[in-house]
This record gives sequence, C-alpha cells and structure tokens, in this order.
Amino acid sequence: MLRLAGASLAGTAIEFYDFFVYGTAAALVLGPLFFPTFSPVAGTLAAFGTFGVGFVARPLGSVLFGHIGDRHGRRPVLVASLLLTGGATVAVGCVPTYDAIGLTAPALLLLLRFLQGLGLGGEWGGAVLLTAEHAPAERRGLWSSFPQIGPAVGFLLANGVMLALSATLSDAQFASWGWRVPFWAAGVLAVAGLWLRSSLAESPAFLDIDVPARLPLAEVLRGHWRLVLLTAGALSAGYAVFYTVTTWSLSYATERLGVDRTVMLMCIMAAVVVKGALTPLVAVLGDRFGRRPLCLIGSAACVVWMFPLIGLLATGEPALMFLGFLVAMLAFITMFAVIAAYLPELYEPRVRCTGAAVGYNLGGVLGGALTPVVATAVAQGERVPWGVAAYLTGVALLSLGCFALLPETRPVRMAAATKGRAEGETEATVG
Repeated sequence: MLRLAGASLAGTAIEFYDFFVYGTAAALVLGPLFFPTFSPVAGTLAAFGTFGVGFVARPLGSVLFGHIGDRHGRRPVLVASLLLTGGATVAVGCVPTYDAIGLTAPALLLLLRFLQGLGLGGEWGGAVLLTAEHAPAERRGLWSSFPQIGPAVGFLLANGVMLALSATLSDAQFASWGWRVPFWAAGVLAVAGLWLRSSLAESPAFLDIDVPARLPLAEVLRGHWRLVLLTAGALSAGYAVFYTVTTWSLSYATERLGVDRTVMLMCIMAAVVVKGALTPLVAVLGDRFGRRPLCLIGSAACVVWMFPLIGLLATGEPALMFLGFLVAMLAFITMFAVIAAYLPELYEPRVRCTGAAVGYNLGGVLGGALTPVVATAVAQGERVPWGVAAYLTGVALLSLGCFALLPETRPVRMAAATKGRAEGETEATVG
C-alpha cells in the first residue's frame, strides 16, 4: 500500500504541476503576451478564459478515460493521461507569442489547455481508484488521501519554480523566456511519472468484475444522474476557494494592490504547505467519524469565512493575507481530504471510474473554471471586492446543501449480537 500510494501521489503531483503552472502563468504573464491588444483587465480575463477551458475539458476527459478505466482497467488510464497532459504542457512552453504569429498564438494556447484538461480529467479517477480499491476498508480514507496530497505538491512545484525564476530574473527576462521554463520541465517530470507507474498492479475490484459495463457513461446517466449532480454541486465550493486563493488572488494583489509577486507567491505557498501536510490527518478523522460530517463542516466553514478572506486580502498586508489563505485552505481540506474515499464508495465498481470522475470534474467546471473569471469581472473598480465574497459564499451554500443530501459511506462497525463475544464484530459498507 505504501508503494502504491507513493506512486499515485507522485503521478498526481506531476499532473497537477502541469495544470497549476498554467494558472500561475495566466495570472502573471499570459495576458500581455498573448492578448496585447486588450486592456490590462480584459487581457487578464482572456487569459483566465483559456485557463477555464482546461476545466471544461476535464469532464470530457473523465468520460473518455472513465470508459477506458471501467472497460479495460484503472492502470492504463494512469499512463495515457500522464502522457497527454505532459505533452500538452511542454508544447505550451513552445508556443510563440501574439507578436510573432498573431491570432494563431492564443488559438494554440486554447487547444493545448484543452488537451491538458482532457488528460487531467482522467488522471484523478485512475489514481484515486487504484489506491482506494487496494486499500483496506477501515483505512480507505487514509490511503486514498495520498493522491489528494498530489495537488498540493504539484502546486508547490509549479509555484516554487515560478518563484525562483521571478526572484532571479528581471521582468523583461521573465516575460521573454523565463515563464516558459516551468512548462519545459514538465517533460522531465512526465518521464519520471511513467517510470513510477510502470510496475503498479491492477485494482482487485476491477479484476473481480464479471461483466464490465459496455457503455459506462450511459449506465451512470441512467442510474446515477442525481448522484453526479449532487457531487458536482458539493465539490464546487472547494474548487472555488482553492482557485480564489491560488490563482485569482495572485492576479488581484499584484495588479490592483501593487503587492510584489514574490511576496504573494510565498503567502499562497505557505498556506498550501499546511494544507498538504494536514491532508492525511484529516483523512484519518474521516475513517473515524465519517466522510459526510467532515464535508459538512468544511463547506460550512467556507460559508462563514469568505467575507473575512476577501477583507484580509484587500489589506495587502502579507501576514493578514496569509491568515486569510490559511483558514480558507483548512476549510477546503476538511472537505477534500476525504473525497478520494467518499466518491468511489458512492458508485458500484463497474461504473465507478466514470461516475466518480465525472462528478469530481463537473465540480471543477462550476467552481474552478468560473471563479477566476467571475471574480476578475466583479472586482473591477472596487478596493475591497465584497461582490467576490458574496459570490463565493453563494457557491459555499450550494455545496453545503448538496452535501446534506448525500449519504454516508464509511464502513461502520456493527456490535455482536451476543454480548461478550470479542470476535463478534463485522464490517458493513453503507451506501
């Protein structure tokens, strides 16, 4: 389990590195380079628009790779998704700017971002299921949390490289070629990820399926459509909070408040470090007390914290901004640490790869794709963008309501019928 969980964590970190490095570049540099005829705000909106395309592609990737995962196994998904995402990321670093090839430049950027999202849409389902379906029921939350640490590691890698380049290069050097280096590095990481995943065994739950689903998506839509919509709505707040902190706030603080980009990156990265470190600890609580209670607590915390978050961000003071980011990340991880165990447990094994991944990635469209664009548009002309706080609070209320309608799935211990029989405990999976 440790080797399997480690390989899943590493591969997921690499895939999310590819995805996050684009978000950081969109916040810092892609607008002027690929949309120079736009105003600064419009250029940022356009850059975040290409960023959002990756989220739109993720549900399509979950359908494509979910079909492969439910028909042919979870393991092939991990290899194919890593190749696609890694190749597209390296290609982004090679795209000439608008000044060199005109409108072809943003068009290529859009296409490659779509391919990135397509690959990542398959990655999460394959990595999580391979770990969750190998894990013992009573520790499924803990072991499944390892792939959930991957996004934090990927984010830190992406922003660490950006931070190093930002600190050592002049603005002209960074805009000329420095921003491309993190994209080129994705090729090396993809090769390392393929090597780590080459020896993983197939999931026992998949091997136990007698007749794989012929059309997994059709079965999910026919028998689990309500569950897919509820999980998408439930996860939207986590995505909205995460990308508000890691992407939109970076653009807002550097462009509107004049905060140094190195300071902003350090504040955000410090909060993400805490989030990543606490992920397995929160997952253990999920094994002990259940998945649903933690998700309800996390989404309720998001409802309460969005206005303080925006107020602290608007101060431009590093310590106060870090406090806002830290609490937001704690609320986020209270939900998302247990999601890797929760979503697979909601679906039967024959359609699990498709159902869990589609719900997870539709939540990304609702929360991750829209939030930077909406927040940038709403924040125009406001020193303290309370409209952004209101929007985020609304998304958090949606998530809270959806989690309230979902069942608990944690394996529970049932007492023995005969008092005093120490061996008379069995495990039953609910949901």
